[in-house]
Amino acid sequence: MRVAIIHDWLVTNAGAEKVLKDILELYPNADIFSIVDFLNKKDREAVLNGKEAKTTFIQNLPFAKKHFRNYLPLFPKAIESLNLSGYDLIISSSWAFAKGVKKQKGQTHICYCHTPIRYAWDLYDEYTSNLKQPKKFLVEKSLAYIKKWDIKSLDRVDYFVANSNFVKRRIKNIYNRDADVIYPPVNIEKFTLFEQKEDFYLTASRLVPYKKTKLIVEAFNKMPHKKLVVIGDGEELEGIKAIAKDNVTIMGYQEDSILVNFMQRAKAFVYAAIEDFGIVPVEAMACGTPVVALNKGGVAESVIDGVSGVLFENQTTNDIILAIKKFEKLDFSYSDIREHSLKFSNFKESFKRYVDSCIT
Repeated sequence: MRVAIIHDWLVTNAGAEKVLKDILELYPNADIFSIVDFLNKKDREAVLNGKEAKTTFIQNLPFAKKHFRNYLPLFPKAIESLNLSGYDLIISSSWAFAKGVKKQKGQTHICYCHTPIRYAWDLYDEYTSNLKQPKKFLVEKSLAYIKKWDIKSLDRVDYFVANSNFVKRRIKNIYNRDADVIYPPVNIEKFTLFEQKEDFYLTASRLVPYKKTKLIVEAFNKMPHKKLVVIGDGEELEGIKAIAKDNVTIMGYQEDSILVNFMQRAKAFVYAAIEDFGIVPVEAMACGTPVVALNKGGVAESVIDGVSGVLFENQTTNDIILAIKKFEKLDFSYSDIREHSLKFSNFKESFKRYVDSCIT
């Protein structure tokens, strides 16, 4: 059986790439396809085991390495240009365009859907509201085209797999398609139990607006006697550094070994984003570390309020402050939190069993 694996784009090693890595380990002889592949050597080794993806014409367009997203209106045509005629099984790892790859009669296409295209659907207003003309007009036209294409290409997918019940509901609401849920992988060998917690809180993510790291920092600015450590890099790094008070330590990007060390020692991991699943909070729980998080999205499924952490309802500094106060009144079993995280560690077995059931 010849297998093709399609990933939207390869530019970093984040949550979706952890899923891709495990799928590639299940199918080591598969060919990899992507709109672009600009992974650095280290990430290529970590995600693709050193292999290179077969890419589209976007790869060679001017300034694509830094600004490939500027070619967004061309992405549907790019993904459709991939020739997969020689494959029996197509697996797409898709949060945008990969699911729209063309297939032929006799091929089976299984889409592991991280989310339907966010900026075309539920985050449309957020992406377009602050734009000025004429850019606003062009973006709105592009997204209208993408939404139409997104629905039109649905029949190219035989089976949808969602990464959470939250995404399963979105697939049903937007695509009117059913999906089975298989949670993403968590590396429980790397993130191990450590029960000697220290007197600081931790947050870690890409420093981009929807992650709401700035909001967490603002909340801790109002709690000067509580320490917060921030790990991560991104467009908001300098702005967050500028507002952080003395009780907040901004570490920027750190190697995995440093992240694991801080995640193990933190008294709690704080997270305020609406995630489709959210692997990082589960990695914290694998260390036995409680999670203080927003009660929305996939994190609301992985964190049990009062057992493996504390959930708050709204993305406000006041909600975060009240959640921290509630957290500090509770006692947690670090070993029980670790045990709870293990339910998210069987991705490979579950996904392989699912694929086998679809092709037999």
